[in-house]
Amino acid sequence: MGRKWANIVAKKTAKDANNSKIYAKFGIEIYAAAKSGEPDPHANQKLRFVIERAKTYNVPKHIIDRAIEKAKGSGDETFQELRYEGFGPNGSMVIVDALTNNVNRTASDVRAAFGKNGGNMGVSGAVAYMFDHTALFGFAGEDADEILEYLMDQDIDVRDIVEEDGQIIVYGEPEDFNAIQEALKAKGITEFSVAEMQMIPQNEITLTGEDLEKFEKMIDVLDELEDVQQIYHNVELDD
Repeated sequence: MGRKWANIVAKKTAKDANNSKIYAKFGIEIYAAAKSGEPDPHANQKLRFVIERAKTYNVPKHIIDRAIEKAKGSGDETFQELRYEGFGPNGSMVIVDALTNNVNRTASDVRAAFGKNGGNMGVSGAVAYMFDHTALFGFAGEDADEILEYLMDQDIDVRDIVEEDGQIIVYGEPEDFNAIQEALKAKGITEFSVAEMQMIPQNEITLTGEDLEKFEKMIDVLDELEDVQQIYHNVELDD
């Protein structure tokens, strides 16, 4: 799973370079999560999860607080969570998660991003079965065996734990996300380089030349869409 981890870090690093866009997307996601239940992360698991993710992207506290206050107050926008699946060049597969207040606009924009860049949008379920829904954590450390033993003592089973580039990477079951995070925090681990729910491809492919250029352009166009929150794919990219 090392390459998959490298791809996720590369994507995250690229996103970190465009803070204003990331902050805006997290603002919407936090607002929508707060509106979907109690605007209190202690009582709203979904909101707590989004806030924890936002912290790994260094989203400032005032942006988080502003989104929650908007949800408490006069904000009346309604957002829907949508998932689009499609194909890129030469066997590449892409999943796009969006959060939108205008379904028609988002569907049209995502379809165009695929179609104008060598891909095509598929039906629901077209590629998701080739990905594993996974709780993923990364943090500084050097002893994966110790972390594995500790989590087992907490009655938490994980799919895999690896050490790479001074990081310990934990792959867990999605339903155990909160349990894993709380257990790690109880052990004194409070800084996460990644704390995500990921769709990890079961197999990766390599693209070259024009196929790779088209694929990277397609991903860039999708990522620029204001309604798109997450993009997953099965292409092995350089760090």
